[in-house]
Amino acid sequence: MEPRDSPLTTHVLDTASGLPARGLCLRLSWLEDHSQQWMELRTSYTDPDGRCPGLLMPDQMKAGTYKLTFDTEGYWRKRGQESFYPYVEVVFTVTSNAQKFHVPLLLSPWSYTTYRGS
Repeated sequence: MEPRDSPLTTHVLDTASGLPARGLCLRLSWLEDHSQQWMELRTSYTDPDGRCPGLLMPDQMKAGTYKLTFDTEGYWRKRGQESFYPYVEVVFTVTSNAQKFHVPLLLSPWSYTTYRGS
């Protein structure tokens, strides 16, 4: 699969260094309708540019609630840096499987920001 074909992507930037957050572990989960339990779909790592482009194949995206969990504590620990947030969870709703979703994360040891990108 070409990463540009994925309906879901993310990009993590380390705002403390001004560089991409390379090697940050993240998990993608989906909330099952009936059981209301999170089902993990994939574990991945950001590439040297801080991106994780191919989180889902185009035919895997369906309407529902998804969660991206970023292991921020592990990321900062590898850099010898203390941090306030051990992980960041971004929960979002997909209403149409025909859309593409980009979920950027701006990260420092003491704060984070996220938004729906394009």
